[in-house]
Amino acid sequence: MTRALSPAAAHPLPSPGVILELLKPITWFPPMWAFGCGVVSAGVPLASQWWVLVLGVLLAGPLLCAASQAVNDWYDRHVDAINEPHRPIPSGRVPGRWGLYIALAWSALSLLVATILGPWVFAAAALGVVLAWAYSAPPLRLKRNGWWGNAAVGLSYESLAWVTGAAAVLGGAAPAAPVFILALLYGIGAHGIMTLNDYKSIAGDLKSGVGSLPARLGPQRAAWVACAFMAVPQALVVALLIGWDRPWHALGVAAVLAVQLAMMLRFLRAPVAKALWLSAFGVNFYVTGMMIAAFAIRSLPGAGW
Repeated sequence: MTRALSPAAAHPLPSPGVILELLKPITWFPPMWAFGCGVVSAGVPLASQWWVLVLGVLLAGPLLCAASQAVNDWYDRHVDAINEPHRPIPSGRVPGRWGLYIALAWSALSLLVATILGPWVFAAAALGVVLAWAYSAPPLRLKRNGWWGNAAVGLSYESLAWVTGAAAVLGGAAPAAPVFILALLYGIGAHGIMTLNDYKSIAGDLKSGVGSLPARLGPQRAAWVACAFMAVPQALVVALLIGWDRPWHALGVAAVLAVQLAMMLRFLRAPVAKALWLSAFGVNFYVTGMMIAAFAIRSLPGAGW
């Protein structure tokens, strides 16, 4: 009698479509946008450096961010079997240890591409890779604590991507101080955005011991924390832009913040029901403010320290 092959044995290699699903293209936008903000904030003409922009956007999204998604899915496969069993790894469409192999290969490829863009970009990319693995993989597995895990993702997706964009077009020079300041503030704000994304997995987090803020603090308290993390850094950006004599840009950031505050009030009344709604629509205004701030500082004097 011929024994029937299991799906994993019959299809040992995941298909290109499933690999793409594992790398989650929908998540690539935030770091790609942040990289673009960094490019704009550097204030450098791009006519002769268009290839830097293309390669940098590729690095920020389809490489570094995709690598972090593969790492996360591999080490979250047991949690995903509860929360989202349809994902590529728990569903068996990425069989065996292929999820780990893809995560390793994409991380290495990211570092290889980063070397082309100079030492500052490589340093930022290397730190991003370290944070991606520290977030998901033991022994650190920062995501077990929503405070540390969200900070790691916010700094990787926003702050490091922003600084990388500026450094890439500056030809190896250190970006100006305002670039670092805005990149850090918007990275801190992304901590709150990450908390919004954790609402969808509260049940699985509680069962598996993952201390996301909605699971750790409860939905209502976590909602207040998320809103504070998003709103306070943007208010500081407004104050900084006024101090840097950029009143119109400050008004623009204040306007998009006001819209977010109105949406946050609705979210706070029903955080579980409205978390994904605020994430889907409110974040659009958050990233709009990022670009407004980037244009504000591109003409500030003094490129570098």
